[in-house]
Amino acid sequence: MMSERTRVAILFGGRSDEHSVSCATAAGVLAAIDRDRYEVVPIGIARTGEWVMAADDPARWQITGTTPPQVDAADAAQVLLPMGDSSREVVSYHPGAVPAVLGQVDVVLPLLHGPFGEDGTLQGMLELAGMPYVGSGVLASAVGMDKHYMKIVLAGEGLPVGPYTVITDRQWRTAREDALAAVAALGWPVFVKPCRAGSSIGISKVDRPEDLADAVEVARAHDPKVIVEAAIIGREIECAVLEGRQDAPPRTTLPGEIVVTDTGHGFYDYQAKYFDADGVTLAWPAQLPEETTAEVRALAAQTFEALSCEGLARVDFFVTETGVLVNELNTMPGFTPFSMYPMMWERSGLAYRDLITELIELARERRTGLR
Repeated sequence: MMSERTRVAILFGGRSDEHSVSCATAAGVLAAIDRDRYEVVPIGIARTGEWVMAADDPARWQITGTTPPQVDAADAAQVLLPMGDSSREVVSYHPGAVPAVLGQVDVVLPLLHGPFGEDGTLQGMLELAGMPYVGSGVLASAVGMDKHYMKIVLAGEGLPVGPYTVITDRQWRTAREDALAAVAALGWPVFVKPCRAGSSIGISKVDRPEDLADAVEVARAHDPKVIVEAAIIGREIECAVLEGRQDAPPRTTLPGEIVVTDTGHGFYDYQAKYFDADGVTLAWPAQLPEETTAEVRALAAQTFEALSCEGLARVDFFVTETGVLVNELNTMPGFTPFSMYPMMWERSGLAYRDLITELIELARERRTGLR
């Protein structure tokens, strides 16, 4: 008999530096998704870009010990998506063998972080395939991935952002001294970041001019375009946003606060996020004045709409003595059960499994193409 369950393709892995983080996110979702309601088709994307059938085994994809999980394309059945509106049937094949039809997929849940997954490229492919998918569309994903253009859009909408400068690949090669001078004008310290990366990968805190060039090179190892932000003295506050149902406005949680308790971390870096959970806590709700809490939630919803986001997003803020600044928005935030986004919804009364269900159902209601 045909299954009456909705068929969900879960995509994870990918070509970015956040490959293992994506695998860990998939581990959480595979363990929690409502199997009575959804039939799962796990599809891994190797670092080299191949799409393959992946193990439906949460333990296989967890971050444990010192060896991060990764999708291995060797000897695995490769996967092809359909193109066009006539079919949503996914095909698997081994090179030289007859392809096998895996059946129709009703919705795609892309759990990819970083370039080639969270930046609009995958979203464009799914639009071409006519397949509904969870999360933001092409434009919002692309702008949300690029910290430079994100700030331009937010500032254009009148939202408060901090001082920054951008070093392009060509400028670093042809006008390096001008780039360094623009950074110095921000004052010290500064944070040097790959413009299109996440999970705090490639980020350096720089306190002295003589360390700046090396920090730029570290960031450029992940992205030839670098953004340098002035350090903001304030509290790091996060707010989770969920698309409203039936044209309702975006839903927001009470804000949470990232508290780095391990003094070995100069800031909330990659190690603190994924390998040193004891050194970081989420204070929720953040102890803020009532009017500041209301402002953060309003700004989170405005940021979500300014970028034309869909599905989910986490908006990060700095709360300073002089006001609230929007730091950035993540269109596919960390989504393990212990990540900040699901934790804030869990504490707001929406359990992890129910949050997954809500996101899938929102995607099923949303048409593909222009909207």
